[in-house]
Amino acid sequence: MDRYLLRYFLAIVETGNFSRAAARENVAQPTLSAGIAKLEGQLQARLFDRTNRRVHLTQAGSRFLVHARRIEHEFNLAQAAVSGAAQTELLRVAVLSTIPTALLEQALTQRAAGDERVELLEGSEREVISLLDRGRADVALTILRPGAERFASERLFEEGYGLALPSSHRLAEAVSLRGEELADEVMMVRRHCEVLAQTSRYFTDRNVRPAFSYRGVNDDRVMAMVRAGLGITVMPDSYREAGVARVKLEGFTPRRIIGLCYAGPAARYRTSGFVQAARELGSALPPL
Repeated sequence: MDRYLLRYFLAIVETGNFSRAAARENVAQPTLSAGIAKLEGQLQARLFDRTNRRVHLTQAGSRFLVHARRIEHEFNLAQAAVSGAAQTELLRVAVLSTIPTALLEQALTQRAAGDERVELLEGSEREVISLLDRGRADVALTILRPGAERFASERLFEEGYGLALPSSHRLAEAVSLRGEELADEVMMVRRHCEVLAQTSRYFTDRNVRPAFSYRGVNDDRVMAMVRAGLGITVMPDSYREAGVARVKLEGFTPRRIIGLCYAGPAARYRTSGFVQAARELGSALPPL
């Protein structure tokens, strides 16, 4: 079996479609398609199903993926051994976009890097899980949901949500606030917030229909706009920045559990500097 066929196969799995895989491998798409057809002929099994421009692994393809990755990894090890170069491990980490940048920076800064290289991939909760499913990521830093047992996982910390206000705001010194007290406030919407529907319902139930000054997909920018006085918003408790006051929102009870999910057995990543540093994140969070 030619190695280039394995590379074509892995490129499709990791990029999600034939055209991006062909671009990554620097070949024409018909060439890549012909290579996959040759590989399927050698294996006497169909590896991919294509529907509406999406590519999915068949059961045979999923079984073959395990071996293809192992073969590619062993080839790289052999190549490094012959050349005398040290083999640098690559850890591909999928990160939920609503994880605070400060926490991610902390994990990367405090890790015992050694020979480990980290590649970061960012996305929504669904996109992060898809990256694990497709073998594009090794580890995910994301929300842990009940019933998602198909991945090995470990809990890091649990948190709720509260108000984020400019530190100069008239209500910034409050310990907690009722939704009704915010009827005249200008607010901002975090479009990627996983509790957006619950947040909207909370205020609607209290007859609070605020004006909105900003609808953003980047939480760091939303926090900057809070600091600048553009409006207030609801954020996970782990978002802490100078110039922004965090105040409890009475009666708003959603919580989330942040943890690590693994594409393979968790023991495989026990020596990872990033994983070891991520395990300390929860203990570093001050109480709200």
